[in-house]
Amino acid sequence: MTVHAVEEMAEDDLDKIDVEISIQNGQIMKTERDDPRGARHTIHGASADRAIRVGTVGRFTWTDRYLIVTVYKVTET
Repeated sequence: MTVHAVEEMAEDDLDKIDVEISIQNGQIMKTERDDPRGARHTIHGASADRAIRVGTVGRFTWTDRYLIVTVYKVTET
C-alpha cells in the first residue's frame, strides 16, 4: 500500500481490514491500460461491516504483488 493510500484511508476513516475485505469480495469496475507501469484496476466492494462501499485503485508490480495506490469511500450510487 502506498503512503498516499494510507493517508486517504485514514482521511476517510477506513481500516486496513475494510480495504482488504472490499478487494477480496468486490468487483473490478474498470481497468485502465494506458500507464507504462502497468494496468490499473479500480475495485469497489463492501467494508468489513458492510455499512459503506470502499473503492481502491491498484496494479500488479513486476514481482506480482498487488500495490494499492489509493483508497476512497464510494459516494456515487
